[in-house]
Amino acid sequence: MIFDFLTLFPEVVWPYLHASIFAKAVERGVALFDVLDFREFSRDPDRRVDDLPYGGGQGMVLRPEPLVEALSFLQTLRGDRQRHIVLTAAWGHPFTQQKAEELAQSEHLIFICGHYEGIDERVVAYCTDVFSIGPYVLTGGELPALVMADAVLRMLPGSLGNAASAKEESFSAGRLEYPQYTRPRIYKEEKVPDVLLSGNHGAIETWRRRQALLRTLQYRPALLQEYPPDVQELQWLKEEQNSEQRKGRDDP
Repeated sequence: MIFDFLTLFPEVVWPYLHASIFAKAVERGVALFDVLDFREFSRDPDRRVDDLPYGGGQGMVLRPEPLVEALSFLQTLRGDRQRHIVLTAAWGHPFTQQKAEELAQSEHLIFICGHYEGIDERVVAYCTDVFSIGPYVLTGGELPALVMADAVLRMLPGSLGNAASAKEESFSAGRLEYPQYTRPRIYKEEKVPDVLLSGNHGAIETWRRRQALLRTLQYRPALLQEYPPDVQELQWLKEEQNSEQRKGRDDP
């Protein structure tokens, strides 16, 4: 897959692309990454890419011409491919694991990293998706673009050393990831759960499923509405509720 980033600050994006899973994906031939400064497509003598908003207001707005011409350049450069053009914006649809899986089916991803007060609305018509990574405002779209690219890249075959890792991660099956432990067995009087040392793979799998469910209940209860518990999980939830009730009665 090809990942292209349109940004005014390539120096922000490149370091992350040269490290960790991104660098390994390039080595393995899984993905290709490039960063393009869309200021190069400005028609202004001073290479300005922003201007005052019509109707008044605070801040500056990115002009449409540099971005649209940069998009046209990339589409011509990359040829006829199945592509998604993603705009990062605080008002966009929430980005989820499901969206990452959908984007991973593409052959070419273009991320438009916005800045200032926003982007001329006429650019939105050229985008296939507008995503936000959370209900907050950031200085620019570089961080959200890298977050989304990371999530998408992990879905591609060959990007991870262990192909099963992506399937077991948080949100992949509507549940958060179960707690993880490693050596030492005892640290500051806190012990690794005995079941993880038992060698009983069936019992370990059951423990992990239950812990994933309880962690989801604690941190992302809305997921239980979107992905309703099965019969076994309902039993675990009932047992947890009974345990909490007993604990409440025992407390002084």
